[in-house]
Amino acid sequence: MAPELRPRLLDEATRARLLRVADVDPELVADDFHSPRVTAALARAEVLLTCWGAPPLDARALAAAPRLRAVVHAAGSVKQLVTAACWERGITVSSAALANSLPVAEYTVAMVLLSNKRVLQLREEYRAVRDRPHDWHLRYGHAGNYRRTVGIVGASRIGRRVLELLGPYDLERVLYDPYVTDGAARELGARRVGLDELCRVSDVVSLHAPALPETRAMIDRGRLALMRDGATLINTARGSLVDTAAVTEELASGRLRAVIDVTEPEVLPAGSPLYDLPNVFLTPHVAGSLGNELHRMADSAVEEIARYATGLPFAHPVHREDLARTA
Repeated sequence: MAPELRPRLLDEATRARLLRVADVDPELVADDFHSPRVTAALARAEVLLTCWGAPPLDARALAAAPRLRAVVHAAGSVKQLVTAACWERGITVSSAALANSLPVAEYTVAMVLLSNKRVLQLREEYRAVRDRPHDWHLRYGHAGNYRRTVGIVGASRIGRRVLELLGPYDLERVLYDPYVTDGAARELGARRVGLDELCRVSDVVSLHAPALPETRAMIDRGRLALMRDGATLINTARGSLVDTAAVTEELASGRLRAVIDVTEPEVLPAGSPLYDLPNVFLTPHVAGSLGNELHRMADSAVEEIARYATGLPFAHPVHREDLARTA
């Protein structure tokens, strides 16, 4: 992982537990598998604890790690880390994707509720009028979360958790996912619809699909045009799911609103209108684990190492065949 990440990832309690379950030098943090000190450690390593900033485990790195049997990733996607050489070696892989999905879902639900309540717009207008008399109930008579429709694109871990967290509210939930049946959608508390219909009927469209060739720009100019006037697009998944030029143009018109945590490119150029548009809430890819939420991913990873040490299978394994349709 990136060396500066270790003290932010492992608090004292988690570090102490790691030392109890594994023979590890917690001060040895590698962002290069080919330095002499790291090469010496790889020669005897059975498990790698990884996180953001880890270099790819390619054939050359694996050649230096003849005893390596498992990779435990204290973060979400392993696609940039685990190469074909790992699967061919038969290395088992675990990920903290479930732990990382929880804050994304919480962020999303908060933004759904705030968006329907028009809180972000209200804040800007209140700043402008200050203490001058203003009838907010008249001005925002269309706002609120009662009987609104929320469209979830992708029944991923995050998408499922968002559907669950929205359950107690007076909201209709619709779902688009090509791998989910009508019955499975109902079990998740949603009505399964096509993507075009979802865009047409939803007051909020929230994206939770993986970045794949077939999902690239799935929210394009045509689907943005289908969305209701005043609807909100939330993207906490990947910037590539949205046509950046098309969404920028649509938002600049003022017809739609957006909560955008991921962009393409990431980071946006300094001149992008999305930084300044009053109908856009733009954040720098922080919906996932941030601050002390990193400790949840570390705890998940150390628990997996403890399971491995006692001969138990991973609770959160990553399977090669699933990577073609997951993040």
